[in-house]
Amino acid sequence: MRVQSLSLAVAGIALLAPTTSPTVVRPTAGAPGAPASHQEGSVRAADLLSRVRDCTPVSRGRYRTDEGAPATIPVCGTEEAVFWTADMDIDCDGRPGPRCNSGTDPLFSAATAFQQSDGRHLSAESLPYIVVPGPSDVWDHRDHGVRGGSVAAVVYRDRVAYAVVGDTGPRGIIGEASYATAEALGIRPDPRGGGAPSGVTYIVFKNSRATPIESHASAVAVGERLARQFARVADADPGGPAPPPVRDGEDEADGTADVRPPAWEEDWGPSDAAEGGEGE
Repeated sequence: MRVQSLSLAVAGIALLAPTTSPTVVRPTAGAPGAPASHQEGSVRAADLLSRVRDCTPVSRGRYRTDEGAPATIPVCGTEEAVFWTADMDIDCDGRPGPRCNSGTDPLFSAATAFQQSDGRHLSAESLPYIVVPGPSDVWDHRDHGVRGGSVAAVVYRDRVAYAVVGDTGPRGIIGEASYATAEALGIRPDPRGGGAPSGVTYIVFKNSRATPIESHASAVAVGERLARQFARVADADPGGPAPPPVRDGEDEADGTADVRPPAWEEDWGPSDAAEGGEGE
């Protein structure tokens, strides 16, 4: 997580606007420095955004985008997901690498709130992840089916990228994602002055999970499946029958586990032990 002053955030912002029309790119594990894709999977940004035009708040208050900014951002909810639209600050925390380390990021921390299946901290420069606010009286993500490894669709302009919940941040600030998430969306990922000042929508699917948390291929497969269902609801005729749900195991060929674990299943892996800890 990072705490960034409003003046620094505004002064350092630089955006890379897309210059070509969106192209569909199938999910790959990716690597730091790889060219950013315009589209991950086949669900369009417009289809997802049409579903989140109206906000039913699930938070008891609103969040700031940066320290010193006014609190204007609610967390909204539907039956399938929670979402918010904010800025994007760059989180470079986790295992150090050539792009994310104490030399490139003055706020660098070698720890993330959630860990890989092998117990190591996540890598911000290679794994697309988002940051959720630490639990508070305003909102506790755990009460809404959101944990470490939950899958999110992140939308910016005409681009969609899938990510996992990988870190927690300050209890009063929202709008942050890893270096790799920004890169995938065509947002400048520099932790010293990159990011986007507004217009980033984070859609976190309730009770979803990438298995293991560090598998971006799993996040894409699960996210694409749930995003298709989420967008289909928006397209359904309000007076007609609801579209058929996407069942667990429907895409068994993609090698992912069931999207929704049974209600009694509490095994979220070793990352749960650290929730609300080092990443705040």
